[in-house]
Amino acid sequence: MAQKAIQDYYHDEIAHCYGCGRLNREGMHIKSYWEGEEGVCHYRPDPRYTGGFPGYVYGGLIASLMDCHSAAIASAAKLHREGLSPDERPLSRFVSASLKVDFLKPTPIDTVLELRGRVKETGRRKVIVSIELSADGEIRARGEAVLVQLPEK
Repeated sequence: MAQKAIQDYYHDEIAHCYGCGRLNREGMHIKSYWEGEEGVCHYRPDPRYTGGFPGYVYGGLIASLMDCHSAAIASAAKLHREGLSPDERPLSRFVSASLKVDFLKPTPIDTVLELRGRVKETGRRKVIVSIELSADGEIRARGEAVLVQLPEK
């Protein structure tokens, strides 16, 4: 999955998410990539996502980034666990059942944000992902998502 982002493999009918849907014209179009044992995403926030203090990111954006990135990691991890690539079989789509975010430090808006997530636990239809968001080399938020696989139909 080095060249194409995980989200680029989502079926058209499930590619409309505001955060990661490639078919949502108004969306954020985040892109996640599988690297070794973790998923990585780089995102430069638009100034419209300023929070209560000028120059810093709105907490809701941080949660959205973590949500969408974790779902992509769950999709890729399930396929990887089965020994397959997205060219061999379509990705399963996951949605959040739970998202916990700890905001550790203010996150500057004028820089690239990096998200790194790792699979903590997998089940038949459930994946738990731990995730960190960094800016300027410092961890700004940390969280955990419980994701559930959507039915194929």
